[in-house]
Amino acid sequence: MPGRRRAATTTTRRTTGRSTTKRRTTARRPAAPDLPTAGPGERVWVLAVPFRAPAPGAVWHPGLQAHVWVGARLPAALAPYDPPPYTLERYLEDELNDAPRPLPEGRPMVPREEQCTGAEAVVASAAAGHRVFLLGDDPGVGKTGTAVLAAREICEMRGGERVLVVADRPAAITIPHWTRSIAGFGDGGLRWCVTTWDRLAKVAGLEFDVVVADEAHMVRHTTTQRWKHWKAVSGGGRVKDVPFVVAATATPAHTPLELPYLAPQFAQVHGEPLRAWADLPAKLAEHGFHVERGRYGWAWTEDADARRADLARLQGWLAGGRGPADPPATLHRPAPWGPVSVTGTPVALTPAEQAAYESEWQEFRAEMQLARRARQSARGRAALLRFRQKAGLIRAQATVDWVRAQVEAERQVAVSVEFVETAADPIREALLDSGVAVASIYGRDRFDVEAERLRFQTGEAPVCVFTVTASISLHAGELLPSGTTASSTPRVGLFHQPRFSGIQARQVTGRTHRDGQVSPWRVAYAEGTVEEQVARVMVERLAVSGSTAGADTSALQEIAELLDADWLPPAALTEG
Repeated sequence: MPGRRRAATTTTRRTTGRSTTKRRTTARRPAAPDLPTAGPGERVWVLAVPFRAPAPGAVWHPGLQAHVWVGARLPAALAPYDPPPYTLERYLEDELNDAPRPLPEGRPMVPREEQCTGAEAVVASAAAGHRVFLLGDDPGVGKTGTAVLAAREICEMRGGERVLVVADRPAAITIPHWTRSIAGFGDGGLRWCVTTWDRLAKVAGLEFDVVVADEAHMVRHTTTQRWKHWKAVSGGGRVKDVPFVVAATATPAHTPLELPYLAPQFAQVHGEPLRAWADLPAKLAEHGFHVERGRYGWAWTEDADARRADLARLQGWLAGGRGPADPPATLHRPAPWGPVSVTGTPVALTPAEQAAYESEWQEFRAEMQLARRARQSARGRAALLRFRQKAGLIRAQATVDWVRAQVEAERQVAVSVEFVETAADPIREALLDSGVAVASIYGRDRFDVEAERLRFQTGEAPVCVFTVTASISLHAGELLPSGTTASSTPRVGLFHQPRFSGIQARQVTGRTHRDGQVSPWRVAYAEGTVEEQVARVMVERLAVSGSTAGADTSALQEIAELLDADWLPPAALTEG
């Protein structure tokens, strides 16, 4: 795949937002023999063709992992696959042609004061020679704008011109959000490539000067293919010619053990070789952290005082700058409109529902006992999943009734669910049957996610049922792509099922409680059941999950005990 650096030769200027950006034409070396080349009057078009979609005339190129067409103009049949600016396909296309195509004018976006001061902190960290900056502002404070402004300044300071943005799912929402923001705040004449964590392998062979990792907690586990590709992209295993990394997340981790993406910065702080931090848990233990290797891998202490001491040490490593020459490598600012309110909503089951719940609970306990004796963790995970699905299905009608009451009270409702067939579908169908319009953001390829999101944002659908946890905006008054604003109707949110993950819970609440908009959330659970205990733990974990180093949110053993399944490894209770 192409990965060469190109030198600017001529420039044209255009104004976007408050900044003046430059679009470069470039001098380039001949393409490698195995890459497509354009003849006189032609150009190479790299297309964004959906899976199994017909693309007459286009050819799949395995090296680029994309469809390619060569010609003077793109045929009408292929026009729908013409990639938008700043996307991966457009980035690769620019590599293969003598000059990039002109970019349309972006709708100007004026950065807020928090974004300007945040960018200054990131740039100061880069100027000090740091490797990674942890941008941990609360959801809605403006991490996207901060990262765009900072990337521009860092490239200007270092003489670079290539920026990679890795966004979360769903791509149909997150990529347009980032490309609009880049155009709106001003691209600085840089070459931007916006992709998602699921497509990280496609950029692993390219070189960048700045890498923005949106929702950086997506690489908190080192046993995944995603981590392997992230190391290649971020230079995590290299010492020289590495990009500056902006790790943007309001929820960095559950424990210090889940911060491997910050290891290059930790190594730099201590003046130690990068390879010495390849095994983060062992290194933390060496530095006196209260972690130890247990039956299911490394675990963090449950002692509250020891945890506070560990977090203080971590924060000291990142934020303990000793004067202008050593600025902080992190920034965390709470939302100025206040923290989100999350309260429990007990559901009183009918006698028939209570009997069904007890039957499912006894079946679950029996299955757990069998799995425990046979030491079959996979069987235990499957039993836990089935129980949670059935428990949520029993309460589906109560959720529908609560949502209808909120709509009648002239509120818009965001309903967060984890399962499709036993939660999202029955809730959606019952609401539709009662005459309530529903926007649906769940199920792979079942709905146009951006179209559904806009139905909710414009008020056409007063309810949104969704499974995603991050990177979508559902708050009142949002500036929409059309230039209009979302409805001003107050938003309320409901967790149909308590979540085990404090990170996920905090991310979900930030979909509506953001950008100056206050949105309370409720957690539904069956009264007098184990769900009530799990909900309580989730709220406790949520309250502290915003720590810039991953706070006291890792009580997986406590949840396992609540479920009478203390043999379950942490992997059975977390995602990603």
